[in-house]
Amino acid sequence: MTAPEYIQLRAFARVDGLKLFVLWLGSFLCYVQGLHSPGLGMVAMVLLLATPMLSYRLLRKFRDEGRNGIISFGRGWLYVIFQFFYACLLFAVAQYLYFAYIDKGTFMSEMTELFSAPETKEAFRQMGMGKSIEETLSVMSQMRPIDLVLNVLASNMMIGALLGVPLAAFAKRDTREQPQS
Repeated sequence: MTAPEYIQLRAFARVDGLKLFVLWLGSFLCYVQGLHSPGLGMVAMVLLLATPMLSYRLLRKFRDEGRNGIISFGRGWLYVIFQFFYACLLFAVAQYLYFAYIDKGTFMSEMTELFSAPETKEAFRQMGMGKSIEETLSVMSQMRPIDLVLNVLASNMMIGALLGVPLAAFAKRDTREQPQS
């Protein structure tokens, strides 16, 4: 990959990372509001599940418009990794601002209340996870906003790298497709 090609890849990934960030931000806001409204919780899940589809669509657009219809597996994978990297950075900033200045502990208290409900405790106990849920809640209640955001950032980056493998494999094209006559 030449230097101009690398610059092009990063430029497309930055713009498309912004689009992915907007999707995640909508999902996050719906999730936070969905703690009080189950309908918005479902919208949050749908938006979150749209991530691979949007990422693949953006990868194909990069392949077709930026790479003239040809992209290797490695370049496609690198594009998805960069796309997630830029989206993760923006999302981390947004989450930090939310947890540090807007939330005031509401999210964590809602999560604690949700996992402390008798029916939830019983369900986790039957799955053999009763003690681990209590430990997780204890650790989460002691986390600062930056700790929570860094955990989400690391998880999203890992998901992006793993998700990039099948997306790059599906988008890979060695030769330019000729239009059917």
